Amino acid sequence: MSVLDLDNSTRVLGRSPSAIAWSHLKSDKTAWVSAGVVFFFIFIGAIAPIFPHILHTDPDAFHPETLDENMGAMPIGSFGGISSAHWFGVEPRTGRDIFLRFVFGARTSLSIALTATIVATVIGVFIGLISGFFGGKIDQFFSRLMEIVLAFPSILFALAVTPVLESVLTDAGIPQGNATRIPVMIFVIATFGWPYIARIVRGQVISLREREFIEAAKALGASKWHLVFREILPNLWAPILVTVALNIPTFITTEAALTFLGAGVIEPTSDWGAMLLASVPFYGVDPMYTFIPGIALFILVLAFNLLGDSVRDALDPKGSR
Repeated sequence: MSVLDLDNSTRVLGRSPSAIAWSHLKSDKTAWVSAGVVFFFIFIGAIAPIFPHILHTDPDAFHPETLDENMGAMPIGSFGGISSAHWFGVEPRTGRDIFLRFVFGARTSLSIALTATIVATVIGVFIGLISGFFGGKIDQFFSRLMEIVLAFPSILFALAVTPVLESVLTDAGIPQGNATRIPVMIFVIATFGWPYIARIVRGQVISLREREFIEAAKALGASKWHLVFREILPNLWAPILVTVALNIPTFITTEAALTFLGAGVIEPTSDWGAMLLASVPFYGVDPMYTFIPGIALFILVLAFNLLGDSVRDALDPKGSR
């Protein structure tokens, strides 16, 4: 923050772009509500290991005493067996506690989505910087690569490539199961996520590389890598932040979709996509089992989208929602 003295009685207070953006966010109620929802889900996922001690059970424990065998092993009681011992009820046929599977599922889904976001962002930013700054054949190569990746149907490709990658990891000595499946999911999601970030960064770099401060740095003898990572990259944090905020909900739904289609997290590990898949046969007789992970996924994705919109509006005050 700087102060410009015009005369003895008038002073103009200047604010940096980040300070202006923060002032917009502070006055945006949508941003605060959506950020609170996002933080809530991250928080319950982070403290998930505490809940088994509170409920005196674990997410994989069966509770046959909560099921009515005469009704096809359906939960005893209303709303799927909700009680003081089982806050969200129990699963049909297994009796596993839905609340514990819900919070551990949040932990799994968010961990995969956030890790894939970090990987995709690092790859996308690096390729976007190199492609946009150096141009020429390098730009043509990476531009065609982005187009090829974006042309693939991501879900179908994931279903096809998951068994192959799992086999490769198993041959490398990694045991079968989620030890191979989760890294494969992260790899697949990040593979189809980085081109979106790279294209945005590339466009911004092409605009910035002709600016006066870049020419001044060149005149002072700055190397190309100094220009890329010390001059241009610090000026890209705003579009990168907005893109990441809007990509996270996409990656969350992709992770849930892969698990729902059988190419994701393997039982008995808790996951929202797995809960939705397991609840399909019972949605007519036990709708709460489907409603809980479904509405949570909807609320979390909506909150991330609204937060991303708020961040974009704060960083671009001239734009309109």
